[in-house]
Amino acid sequence: MTTPSDNPRATPRVRIAVFSGPTATIGNSPDLVTSNKARRRHGLDPLTTLDGATPRFDLLRPQRLAAPVTVYVEAYTAHPLEADARELYALPDGWLNARGEFQSVEPDDGGTPVYEVELRPDDGLYPLPYMARQADGSAWDATTTFPFAPPAHSRQTFYPDARRVYEEIERFGLEDHGHPINLSTRAEFDFFRPAPSGGYRNSYDDDGPESFGEDYFPYYPYHLQREPDLATLARATNLVQQVLASGDYIGAQWLEGSPTTEETLYWLALLVDTTVPIVGHTAQRRHQSASADGARNIIDGVKFLVSSAAVDESGRNRLGAVLIVDELVYSAREVTKVDARPGGYEATGGHGGIVADMGGYGPPRVTYTPTYLHTHSSDVRLSHLPTTVSGVTGEPGEIRLVEITVKDADGYLVPDAMPVVSITKYGRYGRMSTGPDEAPDTGREVEVLGRIAANLVDAPLAGFVCEGMSPFGMSSPATNSALATAVFSGMPVVRVGRGNTGGMAYRTDPIFISGSNLTSTKARMLLMAALLKLGTLPVAEDPTNPTPAERTATEQAVATYQHIFDTH
Repeated sequence: MTTPSDNPRATPRVRIAVFSGPTATIGNSPDLVTSNKARRRHGLDPLTTLDGATPRFDLLRPQRLAAPVTVYVEAYTAHPLEADARELYALPDGWLNARGEFQSVEPDDGGTPVYEVELRPDDGLYPLPYMARQADGSAWDATTTFPFAPPAHSRQTFYPDARRVYEEIERFGLEDHGHPINLSTRAEFDFFRPAPSGGYRNSYDDDGPESFGEDYFPYYPYHLQREPDLATLARATNLVQQVLASGDYIGAQWLEGSPTTEETLYWLALLVDTTVPIVGHTAQRRHQSASADGARNIIDGVKFLVSSAAVDESGRNRLGAVLIVDELVYSAREVTKVDARPGGYEATGGHGGIVADMGGYGPPRVTYTPTYLHTHSSDVRLSHLPTTVSGVTGEPGEIRLVEITVKDADGYLVPDAMPVVSITKYGRYGRMSTGPDEAPDTGREVEVLGRIAANLVDAPLAGFVCEGMSPFGMSSPATNSALATAVFSGMPVVRVGRGNTGGMAYRTDPIFISGSNLTSTKARMLLMAALLKLGTLPVAEDPTNPTPAERTATEQAVATYQHIFDTH
């Protein structure tokens, strides 16, 4: 889904594709609350702050004028020291006398110097009192009509795409030296909605109403949080691939919720076959709120794409997908959110992560170039995936192979074929110990064994990530044994270190994949991509007791997976 640009200015030099992802604070605005002007007009209780105090000023929200209006602006009030330098200024347009009447000549009593300004609808948005009320005449004090209201009784705070965000950045944002933010003079923007945070409940073009939790995915109001599924990820990937394959864009901006953008960007770097840069942005604070950080991240992303810093001498992306926040450029493979504040991202893996600096007042500067394969060089990009792979189905002890179609006739992902990869995490001090003469009690590993059985029912492409001892990736003997059962049931298992590991996971057992220095969430995305490329592992007749020949066949198949993890 796309919202084409309607830019009345001169034709820009380049075009940028902007994709709206789920739960995106960067496109989330504060609740629309009825202003005091409206409350006084309709005899409603006055506006208060969240702690019940009386606010100093009324609420102003960006809105459009319906008709032209002339206003008088008091001169020398844009800065506390303007009047101190009034000798440097031209005369104002006139003065208001004591009766509030406009005069072109200064009154004898001095009057108030003013500028006469006509505000017009085509000027754009203006900060104005929010006058709307609920249908029953009461004031809006929150997004919902009543606490914990269902979707039908709740408004939305998330924008349906990023068009309005970019408009407000240009309308209200200022460069440090007082000039306008020049997004639309640098590039033309097309806005796409692969998995947006806000949606049209009543209508959307010819497709009819959009479905809450299926077509769009908010997190606020918190009781109405919705999460996209694997099929949504497949459809979003297909749209990004289709748009960037057009050759119309110098790059893409992906906007998503700050806790998860890192894994989506890494996935796009693995799957999308493109030579143009993909940059992601997040915000830790809502758009329009005090010290909102999202606008600067978007501005920096445009600056970065237009600068061509991400491309090599032949014009091909050399950085893969990156996250641009807080004036730093992180490799999508090696970044994670650690806190909900500006500066709340860290490089992961202990070996790099930050690939460029936004340069402050100067141009962006690339400081490191990743050696891992990505986008146009990725071995798991869409154009290099097979049409079908082998999957597994059945039940423990009676597993059989099935053919799974992972790409359609047009070369795009089949949403229903997306792999299911589960994460299990190691913690010391389990319920049962393993003595010197005992075998691990695998039967108590119900989470792993239950997931194996469930995968055999409805997830023919499946696997596990074990977030184990850092950096080795090993878990307890019982969990290791249960995960070995998964491997010989056809489900590959990746081992990574716990948390933000700073080292490489060692390959201590050839039936397991070493996840390098990836976090578990990134290893999950790469294993999903590898399953689409390679399909299932060989299946042992008895997954709890494979023969030497079956173990050898599995080790050989795992080595192919290992090559992907060593290079991506």
